[in-house]
Amino acid sequence: MEYKKITLSIALFTGTITFGTLGYYFFEHMSFFEAFYMTIITISTVGFGEIKPLSDIGRIITIIVISTGITFGAYTIGNIVRFIIEGELAETLGRKKLEKEITKLKNHYIICGYGRIGSLICTELETYNIDFVVIENDSTGIEQLIKDKYLYIAMDATSEEALIKAGIENAKGIITAVQSDADNVFITLTAKGIRPDIFVLSRASDEKSEIKLKRAGATRVVSPYLIGGKRMAQVIIRPTVVDFIDIAMMDKHLGLVMEETRIMEKSNLAGKNLIESNLRKDFGLIIVAIKKSTGEMIFNPTPQEKLNVNDVLVVLGKKEDLAKMSGKI
Repeated sequence: MEYKKITLSIALFTGTITFGTLGYYFFEHMSFFEAFYMTIITISTVGFGEIKPLSDIGRIITIIVISTGITFGAYTIGNIVRFIIEGELAETLGRKKLEKEITKLKNHYIICGYGRIGSLICTELETYNIDFVVIENDSTGIEQLIKDKYLYIAMDATSEEALIKAGIENAKGIITAVQSDADNVFITLTAKGIRPDIFVLSRASDEKSEIKLKRAGATRVVSPYLIGGKRMAQVIIRPTVVDFIDIAMMDKHLGLVMEETRIMEKSNLAGKNLIESNLRKDFGLIIVAIKKSTGEMIFNPTPQEKLNVNDVLVVLGKKEDLAKMSGKI
């Protein structure tokens, strides 16, 4: 709408200049430049006087040029100034609102980089209503972040200032997903320097980078190329297994979900074995694995396996059954 107003006002103002220039040129027999000059000084009302004595027709033209020129000129300038001021004001207010929302975040994740990997991570986190903020300094990525309406900071993710602005002191973890492995290592080092206890998930392009990232302090390292290659091979070797994993992990339409839940200190499951927990009987869930507080992973646990505080259950079942279980343990 603002663009249309500006375009219309410029067109009207240009039309006034054209009318005056042609009028003086044809009726007052001025040169084209003199006619244009006469029109401009008439609109500007600088008081230079007439270039040459005007006839009655010339004076009528002058009256029309003065009345329309001042009106359309003021209208044009007003629209342009308003457009600039309102645009800058909106940008400033929007930026302040964004910064205010970021400062309120607690137990959120900081995503470094909004490329193909970073954008997919954000989509998944949004699906599960997990708070996050993105650090990105590429103009294309920032434009996409604005379209996607995600919280972001337009800075270099390798800088300590960017991580602090993203709320690293209150963050649950950091995901480094920039394309450069060197930058991922630097971000990890910087993050660990600010908060040694923070969880860091890093992207790596090869095995050598994976080793360097772990040495830098990364909690977990993922190589998309390695995972992608293995997955493609498994589609050929074990297609049914891959289909099952896709359904359990990624298909949101069938209602089947593989989820994890931690046994908290006040949980009524603490100290019981799987038979006594009645998870299968009451909720129809399959216990795929138990990750013990010691880090040991027990796959396909026996009915006599005991559940302790801080154990993590990996369960498979329907969304509604998992929701019921979450409300009772």
